[in-house]
Amino acid sequence: MARSAKAVPWFLFAAGGTITAFVLPVMLFVTNIAPPLGLFGEALSWETMYGFVSNWLVKLVLFGIIGFGLWHAAHRLRVCAHDFGIRADTAVAYVVYGLAGIGTLATIWALLSI
Repeated sequence: MARSAKAVPWFLFAAGGTITAFVLPVMLFVTNIAPPLGLFGEALSWETMYGFVSNWLVKLVLFGIIGFGLWHAAHRLRVCAHDFGIRADTAVAYVVYGLAGIGTLATIWALLSI
């Protein structure tokens, strides 16, 4: 049986899809919908959130959520480009995965600067 190198991209895609499906809606609710409704009061103030995100474990979790989400989106965009008739798969792969890599590095930089 021949070995395949597809396991790593599929892992990033599957993990990103799972995280995006389960965690992202909750994060969007907590940070965008609940505060205008007055559900969390001062829990989402700048000082509280800065102290929370300064923890190394929270940074690691945020890195996983954002990083895996970027790789999931990159693969989805690659498949969508193929569905729309763009057959230059190698060029599309370089662009979308390159952007996911740049986004991942930007995430690392942003989290380390906190």
